[in-house]
Amino acid sequence: MLDLLKKDYLNFLYVFFLGTISAYSLPPYNYFVINFISFPLFFIFLFNENKKISKSLSFFKYGWSFGFGYFICSLYWIVISLTFDETFKFLIPIVIILLPAFLALFYGLIAYFFSIFYIKKIISSFLLFSVLFGLIEFIRGSILTGFPWNLIAFSFSDSIYFIQILSVIGTYSFNLICISIFTAPALFLLKQSKKEIVVCLFFILISFGFLSFGYLKNKEFHSSLSVKNDYNIRIISSNISLDRFYSKKNELKLINELIEISAPEKKTPTIFLWPEGIIPESYLDEMSVYKELFLNNFGNDDLIIMGLNSIEKNDDKNFIFNSMGIFNNKLELYQSYNKVNLVPFGEFVPFEDVLSLIGFKTITSQYHSYSSGNIRIPINIKNDKYDFKFLPLICYEIIYSGKLSKDEDFDYIFNISEDGWFGDSIGPRQHFVHSIFRSIESGKYIIRSANNGISAVINPIGIEEKKIKPGTSGYIDFSKSKSNKPTTFFLYGNKIFLISILLYIFLIFSFNRLTNE
Repeated sequence: MLDLLKKDYLNFLYVFFLGTISAYSLPPYNYFVINFISFPLFFIFLFNENKKISKSLSFFKYGWSFGFGYFICSLYWIVISLTFDETFKFLIPIVIILLPAFLALFYGLIAYFFSIFYIKKIISSFLLFSVLFGLIEFIRGSILTGFPWNLIAFSFSDSIYFIQILSVIGTYSFNLICISIFTAPALFLLKQSKKEIVVCLFFILISFGFLSFGYLKNKEFHSSLSVKNDYNIRIISSNISLDRFYSKKNELKLINELIEISAPEKKTPTIFLWPEGIIPESYLDEMSVYKELFLNNFGNDDLIIMGLNSIEKNDDKNFIFNSMGIFNNKLELYQSYNKVNLVPFGEFVPFEDVLSLIGFKTITSQYHSYSSGNIRIPINIKNDKYDFKFLPLICYEIIYSGKLSKDEDFDYIFNISEDGWFGDSIGPRQHFVHSIFRSIESGKYIIRSANNGISAVINPIGIEEKKIKPGTSGYIDFSKSKSNKPTTFFLYGNKIFLISILLYIFLIFSFNRLTNE
């Protein structure tokens, strides 16, 4: 009995270790080679254990241990957001354990269902492992509000040729195939016949196919003609402290600082893109008090896009939104957008009515939940100086694959963000990677303005044409772009992932039947 408990304990440590090393395949490290070790070993462990034990609960624990190691090493930085307010510092040791523990439940389900649907044949079992992993990662990114952070596919975020296939299949299908590619060496190690070697080589060929496709797509894009716009988009990167949310910092001084960084010239019509939540106190409809300041600094044809809160009153109740406002130089509101996808426990509390009964409050300024905007549609900037459409995305909204907008008619994606909540950690770098993936999926330029984060122009093939590093104040200009055809994924979205899952299921049954004959 003692030997059995000792063996089980060592098993948990083993899979936990595999999960922890896999975390270092993710940005900003991108040691993706690690996954060619951790995933085959994890699969082999589950496959062999299925021969020895029949308790599915044990497999759930193994999967959970792997996931806990993976997430505790890749998401520890989230607790930095709790260090700015003394009220919440006591939550740090709880959150640093509970969040990875919760997300690890999804990986526990992978191992659990792997044991439930156990297949003795190696190839079918390998495909089952891949499809379960890919499907549950999709569920993790979709259920409730979804948290598609640190998918295995992000291991390849530095491999710009390899990830061009995102334009065809999207992130979740790519994630599914990546899991198969990483796990494929296990087929060679467990081989019972030549079939396993053939399938292993097949996924190696897929990898080379992705690289070839990426090379051609890159070449095609760079050989296309550039178009010079009659207007300029100036992306502002600031390094303004989060103290503005907790102290009565002079708002006028802060706005003057932003204007100084913006360096308006009044020559070329310019759109100035400021970061998310950069104005801490004034609401959307209160900015007119600074009218004279903006008139004196910006040209008549300039537009200023900034992130700030807005408020709506309905039936004696206030609804507060995290908003993006588009103003002219008289601070007249041109258009606005209210954030649709809010950050759970940061901007709102799921099941707040229930949790408030036990005293749970949101981790936001003034301890209120934000309300969610109704819909996200492209904003049309059209007058005698401008003629384009952009899709507004505020901070966290950039992380969702296939959920950008039902309206596909737009030219650019404007993403504003406040990344200071996570300090000088790996968090802002992980956040930025999502912009690279969205640009390739959509085939659109992403124009990103961040406070305490990475501001950049990312072209439709995911290359950072211009970038300002975190902790740096300044601006970059965007006036020249290349047109790009709508991508396959842009047109069909995650329907492609459903087809990928069905294809894998077909192959599972096909190989299982083939091996039995």
